Amino acid sequence: MNAKEIWGKIARQYVLLNLLGMALTVVVLCLGVGYGLDLYTHHGEGIAVPELKGMTYLKARLLLEEEGLNIVVSDSGYQKSLPADCILAQTPGFGTKVKSGHTIYVTVNSPSSPTFAIPDIVDNSSFREAEAKLTAMGFKLTEPQRVVGEKDWVYGIICRGRRVSNGDRIPIDFPLTLMIGTGGYDDEDASLNTVEPTYEADPLEGVSEVDEFEEVTTPTAP
Repeated sequence: MNAKEIWGKIARQYVLLNLLGMALTVVVLCLGVGYGLDLYTHHGEGIAVPELKGMTYLKARLLLEEEGLNIVVSDSGYQKSLPADCILAQTPGFGTKVKSGHTIYVTVNSPSSPTFAIPDIVDNSSFREAEAKLTAMGFKLTEPQRVVGEKDWVYGIICRGRRVSNGDRIPIDFPLTLMIGTGGYDDEDASLNTVEPTYEADPLEGVSEVDEFEEVTTPTAP
């Protein structure tokens, strides 16, 4: 074996050793990174989120703090049957595994029903359009009240005995009554729950428009 062959064999072994060392380095780095991430993220560990619905906010906060979790109010709602400041919903949900220090977002019950502005429907939409808009907002509608006018056209809204207008803010749990036209003026329409306008007596009624003057005659010569 000459010197050239010997150096070629050594070179091949050197390259192979370098490749093997690089491969071992990559494997060690991957294992180290994986192990480090497990330690950093507490892999396999978790806290089961407790059931918070129905609790008061204060009680829920104390419970979560004992578990090493945080709580943030993200929204509010309204349920008349539940007390104010009661938890209505939570995210993540009950039983979800989370890490220590995780934040639980909750929706709490408002002390009063939310108010919404009446949309532009009075004298601007049909009964079906108004009904669809109001029910989509969450309002409850009573039997409509019939008034003389174009059939199924909305002429007004009544809330708790008084008329409301477009833009008025009304609590969502207050029922609304739409005033819609009957479409005619015959006896059949009048037999419905029709609201006719009332007029006050004219204060000038019975007073003559012509002033009364005393007749003056010219005296005649004797």
